[in-house]
Amino acid sequence: MVHRGIRVENLADECGIDPKTVERWISLGRVPHRRHRWSAARRLGAEEAYLWPEVVASTNGRRGEASRAELIEVYPDRASVPRELWLRLLSEAQERIDVLVYSGTFFAQTQPRVARMLADRLSVGVQVRLCFGDPASDAVSVRDREEQLGGTLGAKIRAALTYYRELAGVDGCEIRLHPTTLYNSLFWYDDEVLVNPHAYGEAASANPTFHFRRLDGGGLFEHYPPLDPSLW
Repeated sequence: MVHRGIRVENLADECGIDPKTVERWISLGRVPHRRHRWSAARRLGAEEAYLWPEVVASTNGRRGEASRAELIEVYPDRASVPRELWLRLLSEAQERIDVLVYSGTFFAQTQPRVARMLADRLSVGVQVRLCFGDPASDAVSVRDREEQLGGTLGAKIRAALTYYRELAGVDGCEIRLHPTTLYNSLFWYDDEVLVNPHAYGEAASANPTFHFRRLDGGGLFEHYPPLDPSLW
């Protein structure tokens, strides 16, 4: 409602109900009648399952609907993800930020003060875990050959790590290296995740990026679980 600039009275008029009923939806977590859910979803430009995931979770056979509602946006390539989105996700995280990449050079270039921004999140108790490819690993060498990078991927990883030197040793922050084959670059922010799949021979920036948000009853967000310590 805030995002759309819609007041309680506006939504009540759309649904043909008293504003106090809408207030109870918000303050007490009441679930509206079906026709009111549909009217509200139409006015807000959102999926019913996104607004009231508990309805989907309690209805057999609607897991697919909840999963579809978890998909917020599909970008044709990573470069199309708005810089404002990266900044919002990082600056608004309240619990955790996990990043799994090979070099992730763009991550710092898109957010030139990335270390300072992460330090701000750490200061309010956000857990930050950054996992980069091990420059000496076979997986990095293979990816370098696949993308015809001429042996530069390891150097890119080392260069990317310099952006985060001031975070080393800060409580709540872990910076590690992984030797695994990376099928997706992943960026978790609380209950939202950006998934950047890797296509053979293509640079990560040229591949699509999916923006998911966790919903009860859905399965897409949970398909990309947070960082597993066994990676490192």
